[in-house]
Amino acid sequence: MPERALLLARPQPVAAPVGELFAARIGRLAIRSLYREVALDGKPGLVGPTGSGSHPDMDFTTFMRSLQALRGYFPAIAACGLQRPSFAPLQALGIVAEAEMLAATAAVNTHRGAIFNLGLLCAALGVLQAEGVELDAESACAVVHRDWGAEILAGLSGASTDAPLSHGLIVARRDGSGGARQQAATGFPAVLDVGLPAYRAVLAATGDAELAAMQALFALIAELDDTNLLWRGGRDGLNYGRRAAADFLAGGGVLAADWRARAAAIDRDFVVRRLSPGGSADLLGVTLFLAEFDAPA
Repeated sequence: MPERALLLARPQPVAAPVGELFAARIGRLAIRSLYREVALDGKPGLVGPTGSGSHPDMDFTTFMRSLQALRGYFPAIAACGLQRPSFAPLQALGIVAEAEMLAATAAVNTHRGAIFNLGLLCAALGVLQAEGVELDAESACAVVHRDWGAEILAGLSGASTDAPLSHGLIVARRDGSGGARQQAATGFPAVLDVGLPAYRAVLAATGDAELAAMQALFALIAELDDTNLLWRGGRDGLNYGRRAAADFLAGGGVLAADWRARAAAIDRDFVVRRLSPGGSADLLGVTLFLAEFDAPA
């Protein structure tokens, strides 16, 4: 057979659809951001590679199993965003993802906040891609507010559901704190106004993404009405955690020579008090994800 005929007879590679490639990329960035969040060691009261903080029911490997279970979810919801959906299809994907997470972790909640927050943002990036708009943090947050904000807030106001309420939603309704739903519905103001500026400033000053992430976490703890702190410590626990973080930042934050020792002391204190700033950790994951879309310097 002539050489040309042989070449024509060979199966030719089929390029993946553009939308599929886009969704896969967004999914990888989401998983990477969540890995960076849990791998950040020394977070006060939180799970990391060398400790479980105030969470005796989970450890670093629990989070790794959870991330593996969620690898298909983020590309799927980004692909859904390309269709410019209403909130209901996104919610349905999130319900399935939560069930897969709980199956992988023996019913331990590791990433419910990430399924909600990053799921919405992955979908928002899909909307932006479909609209031909540049992908950036501010635009993605604006889409969440514009397209799904009202439906997200409906869950805060007491919409009927047979599903058990999360701790965050119980606290939000009991204490008047907006929690994750309020943050998402209003376009993640704590991330745009607190987390990202803190992250960007330290990254620009040091070039160290780990230092930048830790600074962003403390900045979020200091400012956020963290529903996890409220759940575990009440209003006194929230105020205590916020003061500890604010004092850490006032002392120079991660730019101080002794920052690791000071952060470790806060961690020990949080563990003794059983405090865990889980809501701030969730928004750190959002911060790290959205920072992926910063234009190169």
